[in-house]
Amino acid sequence: MPVTTTIITGATSGIGEQTALALAKKDHALYLLVRNTEKGFQLKHKLEAETGNQHIFVVQCDLADMQSVNDAAEELKAKLFAINVLINNAGGIFNERELTKNGFEMTFAVNHLGHFLLTKLLMPLLEKGHARIINVSSDAHKAGKPAFDDLQAVQGYSSIKAYGMAKLFNIYFTKSLTEKYADKGITAFALHPGIVNTGFGAGTSGLVKALLWLARPFMISAEKGAQTSVYLATASKLDKLSGQYFIKQKVAQPAQLANDEAARNRLWEISEQLVRPFSNNYLS
Repeated sequence: MPVTTTIITGATSGIGEQTALALAKKDHALYLLVRNTEKGFQLKHKLEAETGNQHIFVVQCDLADMQSVNDAAEELKAKLFAINVLINNAGGIFNERELTKNGFEMTFAVNHLGHFLLTKLLMPLLEKGHARIINVSSDAHKAGKPAFDDLQAVQGYSSIKAYGMAKLFNIYFTKSLTEKYADKGITAFALHPGIVNTGFGAGTSGLVKALLWLARPFMISAEKGAQTSVYLATASKLDKLSGQYFIKQKVAQPAQLANDEAARNRLWEISEQLVRPFSNNYLS
């Protein structure tokens, strides 16, 4: 029987799929939180066939829809006693400004706010499992600034700026989790997977598309891009490194702005305010 219960978002493609494959080989009980359940079950059957792991489950979860996040958390809480690893892997970059059904800018919602709500709602199970929370950020955070006065990009939209800000928020979230839940046995880590050759950013155009095209010769495979996520999910003796940012399985220094305590505290407060109307039994 598996002894590690792991939740992962965005597992149906790219580094998420490779992360799931590696952890399935290590006999983790995997819960795949996916927007498209058809793709989720295809992945489940593929992983079962390749690894022999029969403890792989699919849960519908659209991170752009706060009610869907809420429902996924309720389903997991009904099925599980504890969670040992949560990998907030899903993300996206969007060419045009787009709003979710809840009225949030899509980049902000998918890359940060949905994961914030999911993590908070699962916290009772995470505490029981003395869990590791792994947030897939990016070195793109170095292009980001916290536009707290315009999180929904009403005053103008740039896909690069929106994505950079969201990835910066992933690091803020990681540091806040460490500060707020260390006494509950929770550890949290952020990481840059590398510039990975996947379908990420396929719908972009203009400058973003050009930059991705120029970077293509230097891109790594999805399997290599998953290595740091897998390392953080499985390596021993990482507790003292909680809150750190990792590249290539080693601690790295993020941008100086990523260490702004006042900014991360403000993000936490704003995030709580934004998700509260959309959540049942919200734990603040």
